[in-house]
Amino acid sequence: METDKGLLIVLSGPSGVGKGTVRKAVFSEPDISFEYSISATSRPMRPGEIDGVDYFFKTREQFEQMIQDGELLEYTEYVGNYYGTPVQYVKDTLSEGKDVFLEIEVEGAKQVREKFPDGLFIFLIPPSLSELENRIKTRGTESDELIKNRMLVAREELKMMNLYDYVIENDRVDHAVKKIKAIVIAEHCRRTRIEKRIKKLLGVD
Repeated sequence: METDKGLLIVLSGPSGVGKGTVRKAVFSEPDISFEYSISATSRPMRPGEIDGVDYFFKTREQFEQMIQDGELLEYTEYVGNYYGTPVQYVKDTLSEGKDVFLEIEVEGAKQVREKFPDGLFIFLIPPSLSELENRIKTRGTESDELIKNRMLVAREELKMMNLYDYVIENDRVDHAVKKIKAIVIAEHCRRTRIEKRIKKLLGVD
């Protein structure tokens, strides 16, 4: 029987909402078999890193060629280096029937939505804006001015909720993880995902 394609699961939300914490908690679950998407980067390989495991390491010229050729689902430039999600890796992994998990910023999710509309897009929101501000302040790594700017950006990002399929309030990490798992199970049961396979069983187009 033909293998069902995997799901592209995109977890996104404003900076400080806890995306990384929730993603780590998801991958610590014993019954999770998601593949975490390996990013490409133009930064030099560091000691102990392995190409194709930690990152797909590219020269700046190679990375810019990937951008030009449309080989990235999304990308950004940070501190002079490019970072992005190779589309071929994602496609190959999905074709093997494996679910691919991306944890990316809102702008990146917008890029992915345009190129991969069949993905599963989950928006993580804070219980309140004051709680979001408190979480950013608790990091203790940013100035008052930067915190103010982050909050302005967060307000704009929250207005982009319509780009997503599901919205989860990150009040407690364990609650968010349970909801993500439930959403993925439900998506695997969606009629449109299995309709082609059923039609083949029935011998109809």
